[in-house]
Amino acid sequence: MTKDELLHRAGQGNWGAFKKLGLELTLVTEAAANWAQQLEGIKRPWLCWNVDEDWCFVQQELAASVGWTPIVGFDPRVGPPEKLVKSAVVIDFNQGIGLPVMYPHFPLEFTYLFADRLAFWHSDLLVRLPLLKSLGNLFENLKDGQTAVTKHSPGLRYFFSINKQRHWELIGCTTREASRHQFENGCGWWMEFWEHPNCPTEAERSQRKRYYWDHGTGIYYWDKVIGGDVFVIKDRAIHEGHFTKIGKKDYKSSFARNTSDAQRLMFQELNENFELKAACDKLNLEKFIGKVTE
Repeated sequence: MTKDELLHRAGQGNWGAFKKLGLELTLVTEAAANWAQQLEGIKRPWLCWNVDEDWCFVQQELAASVGWTPIVGFDPRVGPPEKLVKSAVVIDFNQGIGLPVMYPHFPLEFTYLFADRLAFWHSDLLVRLPLLKSLGNLFENLKDGQTAVTKHSPGLRYFFSINKQRHWELIGCTTREASRHQFENGCGWWMEFWEHPNCPTEAERSQRKRYYWDHGTGIYYWDKVIGGDVFVIKDRAIHEGHFTKIGKKDYKSSFARNTSDAQRLMFQELNENFELKAACDKLNLEKFIGKVTE
């Protein structure tokens, strides 16, 4: 695997790539001190990741409408959006780190370093307002030490297989002490959680390798094995607003065959496969798309 590929994977949030590159945790802890300064005094931060300015603006409006402050991170290939709600705070989570791509999972892994709680969602997710208000209340009332995740179903074929199970970050919220406990036990959001520097022993590393490689498996392990406090959101209504390649046979991908998903151009794929106005109409969010097109 080339260094460029490893750098892209590290930006996704991948402990295996982070380790192979020889990156130091101080790279993140020093950056996180700046993130913490920018979030000082914000009680309800909601991470909105900019891969497309219009989609991100709708997410900002939604988060703000239920009483949360949009914290806008961004794919370094896209940059920060110009369209921002008044309460939004833009943070360059890549400053001082310098990776070619960065997913929201990267800072999410280190929430304990910069926020008392942090709500988050995929950049391709929209949620009906009544449900979003309910979720906002749930997130606000999480006890310090709890994490809320979205239920992930691997399908009937893999229902009883641990190597396909994970907790999903489609939408959720974590708290400082939950994040801290996850990090101390080597059980976070990043891929290949068995390569976490806090994995205690080689025997434990071998045990963890039996589990799924993808994002959120460490949180699943924290829940099922370590005894972490996890609230699983099971509402099927969330999935109707997930504009994803999953289950879409005619999905147009932005990366060539035999290249990694780490190099996909999400900003290109969103608009090639979905139309924002139609997405908002579907979920009764017409007033938000109206603000985008003004």
